[in-house]
Parts: sequence; C-alpha cells; structure tokens
Amino acid sequence: MEQTKEEKTIVKEEEPLGVEKKGFNMKILIIGIPLFLVQLVAVYFITANILLSKLEANHSAEQEPAVENVDTAKVEPEPEAERGKFVYMVEDLIINPANTDGKRLLLSSLGFDVSTEKEHKALKAKDVLLKDAIISVMGSKELAQLGNTAYRDTLRIEITKRLSYVMPDVKINTIYFSKYILQ
Repeated sequence: MEQTKEEKTIVKEEEPLGVEKKGFNMKILIIGIPLFLVQLVAVYFITANILLSKLEANHSAEQEPAVENVDTAKVEPEPEAERGKFVYMVEDLIINPANTDGKRLLLSSLGFDVSTEKEHKALKAKDVLLKDAIISVMGSKELAQLGNTAYRDTLRIEITKRLSYVMPDVKINTIYFSKYILQ
C-alpha cells in the first residue's frame, strides 16, 4: 500500500511536456502598468480640455436668452439713413459683471445711432431708462462672455432688443462701444 501512495505522488509531480507552469507573469508589470498610466493621463487631458470646455459652452448658452430669435432687421440700419448724424452718447458706465462679487468691473461708454433728431431727444429725455437697460443686460453677463470680443455683437443685439421694449418709439440703427475696459 505504501508503494502505491508513493507512485501516485510521483505521478502527480510529473508534468506533461509542452505545458508551461502557471504563475505571475512579469510582462504585465513591465508593459501593462506603464501603458495603463499613459492611458489614464490621456483620458484626463481629453476630459479636462475638450469635454469640459464643451460643457461650459453649453452651460453658458443655456443661461443666455435666445438671441437667434431677435429680429435682425431692427438692428441693421436703413440704407437711406445717414449714419453718425444723430448719436447719443452714454459715458462711463461702471458695471459689475455677474458672479464677480464686485471684485471685477467693466467701464464702458456707448453711442446710440438714431435716424432722427426726435429719436435723439427721446433718448436724452429717457436717459435713466437707457442706462438701466444697458446695466441690466451687461451686468447679467459673466466675465468670460464680456471678455470675448466676438460677443460684443451679441451685446449690441441684446441691448437693442431690450431698448425696443423700454422705448418702442425709438429705433436704434447701431450701437457703438467707445470705451470697453475690463478690470
């Protein structure tokens, strides 16, 4: 009986040829871990640079009112109107952009080009309403929006739209920014 047990243990210890021993493979450490770290860094940069900038752009677009629906015919001047003849200036408005807690300021001066002297006098008479409309529109924008030079055309459209509600008898041809200083 003892001989059969020994034979069985001998048979168990012998392995067939061609079968490798199973165990820990060092190739996983040498190749796998650095490859994993490179992938991790790549995913981080893709997420931080591409996806977050798209999310911020979508988030700011959701907060803005729909500008696409603005009637652009109200902003564009009529061909027969003489530009620059009747320009009403609003000088040195100090505006606190949204979410800055008063730590950042925008100093701006605007000129409103109108077609007739009657409209010019109407702007002058309603100066407080005009300034309030400008401050309301520009104060609702964040610093990133106000710092973008391409966004100024959108500001012109939004201010013109707001003024059409406040002063429906005045038609603004163009808005000029003579000062635009962010600090």
